[in-house]
Amino acid sequence: MAEPTVHDVASSSESGPPPEDVLIELRDLHKAFGENEVLKGISLSVEAGTTAVVMGGSGSGKSVLIKHIVQLLRPDRGEVWVMGRRVDQLEGDDLDALRLQIGYLFQSGALFDSMTVFENMDFILERHTDLTPAERRDRIEETLAWINLRDKAPSYPAELSGGQKKRIGLARAIILEPRILLYDEPTTGLDPVSVRTVSELIVRLRDERGITSVAITHDLLCADIITDRAHFLYDGRFLASGTLDDLRRSDVPELREFFGI
Repeated sequence: MAEPTVHDVASSSESGPPPEDVLIELRDLHKAFGENEVLKGISLSVEAGTTAVVMGGSGSGKSVLIKHIVQLLRPDRGEVWVMGRRVDQLEGDDLDALRLQIGYLFQSGALFDSMTVFENMDFILERHTDLTPAERRDRIEETLAWINLRDKAPSYPAELSGGQKKRIGLARAIILEPRILLYDEPTTGLDPVSVRTVSELIVRLRDERGITSVAITHDLLCADIITDRAHFLYDGRFLASGTLDDLRRSDVPELREFFGI
């Protein structure tokens, strides 16, 4: 078995967009908050139609990394490329247009408590599309049916289980039919049955819709189901990248501790 590799991008110093089949590429990403250097030269490449999973302990920089993809943060040094665009240099309408092609499932689900499930989803469509009310209703009903929660349209978030909230959050993240999805701990706090349900929906989005994804998680059951390529982040650097089995079989002490070996 080949050892897991440390770098995914051949040369983080090269300029210009990545190949067309690479939808997300981070090049030599550095980010610090004051004297705390969180990312220390991260390079990552994600091919179209695949799911990359970033794992690591608390404080390793996972959430900071994923926020750069939608420019919720800008790097101190390095480049962020998404769908052929240099995201860290985009502003205004160009940045807004790119963000509409990226869905984001937050750890909390990020539903508005004062709105029903239907209203949560309709709010996004009314704000960002020219669809008629009837067209918006059809899309919402189709999306809720796809996650098998069509009957929850009139419910408020407080009336949903944790697993249902995550699935509704996922439905809202895909309502604009994005090309890319970002998952921030998509199964945190869920029981094993709900973890499997949410994880299998993530796989279906890849397989049925060709969605490209980056997920950050410490949930090994979720990672086992959704991962195409795994990356282990430790102290601001990738210690290893490869298949999940590659990482499990690694002799790197930090990886062995993470997997409980």
